[in-house]
Amino acid sequence: MVSTAALAETAALIGDLARANMLAALMDGRALTATELAHVAGISPQTASGHLSKLSGAGLLTREKQGRHQYHRLATPAVASMLEHLMSVSIEREQGTAKRGPTVVTGPRDKALRYARTCYDHLAGEIAVAITDRMIDTGHIEMTSEAGALTPKGASLLHELGINIDLATTHPTHRKSGRIFCRPCLDWSERRHHIAGTLGAALLQHYLQQGWVRRLDSTRAVAVTPSGRSALKQLFGVSL
Repeated sequence: MVSTAALAETAALIGDLARANMLAALMDGRALTATELAHVAGISPQTASGHLSKLSGAGLLTREKQGRHQYHRLATPAVASMLEHLMSVSIEREQGTAKRGPTVVTGPRDKALRYARTCYDHLAGEIAVAITDRMIDTGHIEMTSEAGALTPKGASLLHELGINIDLATTHPTHRKSGRIFCRPCLDWSERRHHIAGTLGAALLQHYLQQGWVRRLDSTRAVAVTPSGRSALKQLFGVSL
């Protein structure tokens, strides 16, 4: 069981505004340098280095050295999931304290983020929820609020797409983290589930490799290309 002291320490680390900004910037799954993260947080590189050391020491970040640079990324999918849930709770709290009409707007206010974005290494937003709904309706996956599973029909679809699930599930990172193959992730903006886990990551990588979606600079939002609109409609019956 996690001790209350460890829980308090983790909460205090995330609770600092500069560190929270840096963690949020890493939520798209990419690795960033200390200089880039310092810019995001609005602090000096020296101050950022101290914050990053604390986050790495607590197991929230991992470092990778390439050439002269050190890159920082979220340590595990579990860290990303924790941050996503905290964002969801935070936006609900913010909206609850604001004076507003009867219409409740959930999730990010940015329309592009609400439409399609990365949630660490899988797709989130309106499009991701629509794809998940269609895969359930067509019998490609089975999903409850607690767990998900790929059906034989779904496995055949992935094989047709050229997605090698066997390689994905034996990836060293996934073995080390004990990652779940298919799980529901409550979407921050839609308040319904999209696909996470190894399956969600494999699907997003396929979309990116095929040019169906592309990342946008300095944001978690992704753009769906014309070829992506056509492919997703053909595969899943999702009209965008």
